[in-house]
Amino acid sequence: MDIKDLVTNEGKNLIIETPYGTYERYPVKTKVVMAGDNLIDILNECVKPYLAGDDMIFMSEKIVAISQGRAFPVNEIKPSKLAKFLVKFVHKSPYGIGLGSPWTMELAIREVGKVKITICAIIAGVAKIFGKKGVFYNLLGEQVRAIDGPCEYTLPPYNTYAKMAPKEPHKVAQQLTKAMDGHQVVIIDANDLGVNILGKPDAKMEDEVLAAIFKDNPLGQQSQQTPIAIVRKISK
Repeated sequence: MDIKDLVTNEGKNLIIETPYGTYERYPVKTKVVMAGDNLIDILNECVKPYLAGDDMIFMSEKIVAISQGRAFPVNEIKPSKLAKFLVKFVHKSPYGIGLGSPWTMELAIREVGKVKITICAIIAGVAKIFGKKGVFYNLLGEQVRAIDGPCEYTLPPYNTYAKMAPKEPHKVAQQLTKAMDGHQVVIIDANDLGVNILGKPDAKMEDEVLAAIFKDNPLGQQSQQTPIAIVRKISK
């Protein structure tokens, strides 16, 4: 198979120039991933035939979480009184729900516990008085930052789901990298606000470099069904 057959998503660029080099990002179309799906099987079928040289694989954290059964229909999530209370104080972003719904806040409580989330909320409330924003998310960390809720631009049926972050994303990245014969698999949470690196097979890989490669988020998870990209550095 020829990697040139992989089509760039509309409005997105194939090539990006970064302070660390120039890269091509080829989006890969997959089936709709469901709970229990084997990611290795998906990579073997959709990605491996195109790999060459030092290609890397960037994968949306969303399909990792979904495959692990960490995405739930919102009508099956019963928000607690604490979730309904805390959500009143969360900034609502146009780029994603985050913890701005009772369903996602409930998932955050399940992830870190009532005590921790209450303490973080109190600290964030004090910080907000002094003009500091984002403290709540920063204190809770990446596992909570990656929680997201239903969005109309998400591929059905997940436009009515809320999801948690992937479990043990670094371990998953290592397992997938081994299955891909050493082609490094990076698990990312990317949107219009930025890129967070959730899983990587080698701790020495620099988050700044990986985030720069994907700062314009070339993936597409609506009708494009491209939650994975092959990343190839252009030699000059």
